[in-house]
Amino acid sequence: MTTISDLLVPEAVLSGTSVASKKALFAALGAAAAQAYGLDARAVAETLTAREKLGSTGFGAGIAIPHGKLDAIRRVCGVFVRLEKPVDFGAVDELPVDLVFMLLSPVGAGAEHLKALACVSRLLRDKSVAAKLRGAGSHDALYALLAGVEARDAA
Repeated sequence: MTTISDLLVPEAVLSGTSVASKKALFAALGAAAAQAYGLDARAVAETLTAREKLGSTGFGAGIAIPHGKLDAIRRVCGVFVRLEKPVDFGAVDELPVDLVFMLLSPVGAGAEHLKALACVSRLLRDKSVAAKLRGAGSHDALYALLAGVEARDAA
């Protein structure tokens, strides 16, 4: 079973990030993935942009799960960002987004990619989890909350 700690390292959790647009958000996600995983920031942003052209990955309630596939990685990995101010994302409910969990997968990771998306979606659809993520005081608290939710659910 895929867990959040399989997908996310503490260095890939950001809080208080400020961006003016979805394009700027994708650039920030690329920069975070470059720092946390050694990926090419521009390639990450381009991958997210290409996927987003197929339809918005903003699924409502201020939450988005932008995702894509890259040749340069060997396992599914993620970046979580809590935005300082919500940004227009073209979400299905037309609400701006402030919680973003980006997923990147290897090109051949069909089932693994879908399992990771399901894991993240299940977590973020929980209204109490989303509220706690919005109220957490630091990126360390955000990571602990993400990992703690999973540990509680596994018990």
